[in-house]
Amino acid sequence: MLVLIAVALAIGLVVLRGGIQSESPMEQLARRSLDPQTALTNGRPTLIEFYADWCQVCREMAPSMLALEKQARDRLDVVLVNVDNPRWQDLVDRYDVNGIPQLNLFNAEGEAKGRSLGLRSAEELQLLTTALLENQPLPALPGVGNISQLPTPPSANNAMAGASSPANAGPRSHG
Repeated sequence: MLVLIAVALAIGLVVLRGGIQSESPMEQLARRSLDPQTALTNGRPTLIEFYADWCQVCREMAPSMLALEKQARDRLDVVLVNVDNPRWQDLVDRYDVNGIPQLNLFNAEGEAKGRSLGLRSAEELQLLTTALLENQPLPALPGVGNISQLPTPPSANNAMAGASSPANAGPRSHG
């Protein structure tokens, strides 16, 4: 009899506290997330968020990220990469992740367009993704930087011949 009362009290407490907690926005995004390589090669712009479960800022941003993903699901891939998962260490290294949340933005061809570090409001996320979807330059927001592709280095044979041209000037080409 005492056991039944204890079980009834436990069930009552769960109901009074709002039931069993549902999946968080970050968990929902991570569960639906495509593999990064698939996202970068499927012909749609991609936003990769590097995050960690323990990151308070990542959790703060998660509802806005989830809303963004739902709004643009048919035009944009939102990929979450947990920096604590050893499976993704090569991506963490490749994209020089040294703070979270870090958003890396890619055009439909999978080319890096920019990155953002730190908390972003829903409005800022909307500005970033609109620019990405419309293939426009990223907005000038604090902590956001465009990424430029480095030119192909000249061959060893042509290195000195092209050094006189300002377009081919490099750190060792003057003097």
